[in-house]
Amino acid sequence: MADSFRDLLIDLFQPVGDVSFRRMFSGSGIFRDGLMFALVVKETLYFKTDEATVADFEAEGSRPFTFTTRGELRATSYWSAPERLYDEPDDFRDWALAAFAVAERSKAEKPKKKARKKPGKA
Repeated sequence: MADSFRDLLIDLFQPVGDVSFRRMFSGSGIFRDGLMFALVVKETLYFKTDEATVADFEAEGSRPFTFTTRGELRATSYWSAPERLYDEPDDFRDWALAAFAVAERSKAEKPKKKARKKPGKA
């Protein structure tokens, strides 16, 4: 990610709280409280969505992040941030917080892993 774009995002994410950027694959994941709620790939920011928020992204003309694996195109739950948000910090904050809320709901909905039994114990 270019330094200028990263600097812009750091400024825009300030009101969201303590966020961190972690290199992943061909981009960076954006995390808060250990939850990934945004993604940057090739200078494009994507926010995490779910059934409750995806319509807002569709209405803005956003598209999902896609990738190809084994010759098959796959769409993710991360959708491109509307371009207007870069010039509207208050709206950016609201969309980022909504994406974080999606990450929290997603974590809460995942079934808890069963504890593994230790070998030799009954």
